[in-house]
Amino acid sequence: MKWYDAKGDPASRLRQRKHALLRGLSVPPDALPGSLALAHHRCGKPTCRCADGEGHPAWSLTFMVDGKKRVEHIPEQWVEQIRPLVEQGREFKDAVAEVFAANAQLLALWRRQSVKKRPKKK
Repeated sequence: MKWYDAKGDPASRLRQRKHALLRGLSVPPDALPGSLALAHHRCGKPTCRCADGEGHPAWSLTFMVDGKKRVEHIPEQWVEQIRPLVEQGREFKDAVAEVFAANAQLLALWRRQSVKKRPKKK
């Protein structure tokens, strides 16, 4: 018996959810990782309007590569094109995480079921 052979209604529901996710799962070819954020920065010039205001708006995409945080400046005119690609990346990542969670729950169910089936030592 394999861990994915867990029995019962909870296991069946987990497998159904997992397979539904897998059927709808395809890697979006242009998806982007990370998050898109707007920040305001002051340029430091004492006569600039930002010296007394909230600062110059600047968009950035923050993501991880090889365990290191990267931040890329995004021109404002690109934001409307980049935003849906970041959302696609987030949705894909969330779906994969849900599949992994279902697998872990199936493993836990199988373990509990296999412990119950073992004959007790005398």
